[in-house]
Amino acid sequence: MPNDHLNPRAERQPVMAPTPDMVTAIVPARNEEGVLATCIESLAHQREIAQILVVNDQSTDKTAAVVRDAMKEIANLRLLEAGPLPDGWVGKNHALWVGVQQATSPWLLFTDADANHISNSAARALQIAHEQQAVLVSFSPEQISRNWYEKALIPFIYLRLAKRFSYGKVNDATSPAAAANGQFLLIRRDVYDAIDGHRGVAGEVLEDVAIALRVKRAGHRIWFGSGKGLVRTRMYTSFRAMWEGWKKNLYRLMGGTPWVVVREVESTLPWIAFLLIFLGLKFPFLFFLGVLFLIMRQTIYGLDLSRNHYPFSYIFYYVPATFLYAGVLWASYRSHVKGRITWKGREYSIGTPESVK
Repeated sequence: MPNDHLNPRAERQPVMAPTPDMVTAIVPARNEEGVLATCIESLAHQREIAQILVVNDQSTDKTAAVVRDAMKEIANLRLLEAGPLPDGWVGKNHALWVGVQQATSPWLLFTDADANHISNSAARALQIAHEQQAVLVSFSPEQISRNWYEKALIPFIYLRLAKRFSYGKVNDATSPAAAANGQFLLIRRDVYDAIDGHRGVAGEVLEDVAIALRVKRAGHRIWFGSGKGLVRTRMYTSFRAMWEGWKKNLYRLMGGTPWVVVREVESTLPWIAFLLIFLGLKFPFLFFLGVLFLIMRQTIYGLDLSRNHYPFSYIFYYVPATFLYAGVLWASYRSHVKGRITWKGREYSIGTPESVK
């Protein structure tokens, strides 16, 4: 594996034998200078995390410098270099695989550079693992949204995903449903090794779902739930980044078939309401019915928002949310049909995802 950069002070620390509840946190980082320091600090404050490994994935910004600065104060932080990306690998998967090779703890925590962990997130995940006899615990982070397009699209997508990946079914050992969120994924090291880890899903865009599926198929219990109050993230800071991010994986997340696209667009766009409003330009009563129907759909959406811990006020973004969702789902479909996706300056050739086989 590529050489890593060690904090000299960290090297002088006595090496402690790992205990059953020690965790190695692994953070893949490609051009993350603006958010990485917050992530590292939030991990460093957790006593269950014995080791923090940041894997610099050929960044062209100051990502590596951010880590080196933090290493002056955080003894258990290390910087690794991912090196060139091998053929057939997605960048994030390769970076995480490089990190695992240097991990020394019985538990592995995979998390993104834009994740901000509350002080007890690792402890709570370990507690759930013991209580539920689960070898994989994943939280869906609390989403921070600031711009109107974030408030419109991101909650809408997560509500659609909640219908597809219900926590109850995922956590039911008798159900084949499996899901996880790579922004917080805790897994036991021996199980990770047994399923061949990220090497087994090297080319998967949805590596988190694919790993959860492999773990469950191997006969182990997994647990997936809300991360509200435990971990939060602002996934995208621009419209372009948000669009490209969901374009990369939304089609596969929703099932990865053309029929799914048709069904989702038909069921989510309030086309009946708009048709009635259009006809109402000639027949006023139909206009009234169209507005009433739209208000009803919007109210149902607001109730779903509240049940899923989003502000009810996001109800006012309902109409743009439906069009943004339909648009990015169609764009994601078109991208996958062509067999090529682009993310963070890299283009990947993709085939049939394991998560929808």
